[in-house]
Amino acid sequence: MVHLRLTGTDDPSLVGFVVSRSVGGSVVRNRVERRLRHLVAARVDALPRGAHLVVRASPAAATATSQELGSDLDSALRAAVRLRPERSGGQGRPATSAPAVGAER
Repeated sequence: MVHLRLTGTDDPSLVGFVVSRSVGGSVVRNRVERRLRHLVAARVDALPRGAHLVVRASPAAATATSQELGSDLDSALRAAVRLRPERSGGQGRPATSAPAVGAER
């Protein structure tokens, strides 16, 4: 799952990761986070300036290939950008959620 919040500022985008114990032991969780960090690094320039992105891994991410994780991440990012409400003015936009990264197929 990804959560996207646009701050409306010109600050660099920030990205955080949530990989819970349900994904696996510490070695597995760290491996999943490293793989996701690598995949997001290649996509962070496509995010609007000032975006805050949180990527939450599902338990299936532990056994997913990098290609599957990348595909899931791409579709979740597309959905989050598409779902975000448009507003005129204000201090930013509310966070929006999209499908889980590494979700069961």
